[in-house]
Amino acid sequence: MSRVLSNAMKEMAVAKVVRPIFLVHMVFDSSELNIWSGVGDLSFDSVTYTGLGDLLSISDIKETSDISATGINVSLSGVKTSLIAIAKDQDYQGRELTVRLGAFNESGSLIADPVIIFSGFMDTMTIAEAGNYSTISIAVENKLVAFERSKIRRYTAEDQKIDHPTDKGFEFVTSIVQKQIIWGRPSGSSADPTTDPDPYPTIEL
Repeated sequence: MSRVLSNAMKEMAVAKVVRPIFLVHMVFDSSELNIWSGVGDLSFDSVTYTGLGDLLSISDIKETSDISATGINVSLSGVKTSLIAIAKDQDYQGRELTVRLGAFNESGSLIADPVIIFSGFMDTMTIAEAGNYSTISIAVENKLVAFERSKIRRYTAEDQKIDHPTDKGFEFVTSIVQKQIIWGRPSGSSADPTTDPDPYPTIEL
């Protein structure tokens, strides 16, 4: 995945002291869950991220030279029961999850702009409840997984009507498979160019 770093982020990458953070954005049907790897609330791009500190865990993000779909796991520990309701009551499978890498400067301000280091879709979610707090573990598929899925479509009338219910064009496919189509002479003609003086008559428009 190619990335464009802001000048501030480039300077941060070569600084003697680096203060990196992760921001995770999860999209559900009727709401969003935004968390980050620090403490307290953090505002970025007009969105408030809730800090989980060390309770937020992200597995290694791997990239390969070929087009491989390598997923990640995101774990949220010590999550309040109120946030668990979002995971339980709303559909999550196939919804987007984005991980950004950001950093703070020496004064503790967020450096512009955090860069997306992973973007994928939530696959499976495991919830372990214990008293007032719970742990959520989410397996996330890389968006490149779409290239590994075979798309089974057929040139048939039934398949065509999945997208276009009133289209009848493919109903005639089987009837023309072995049909001989004569082009450039009158229909039904068996004219032989060696004996017919004008086997291809000119049609005036």
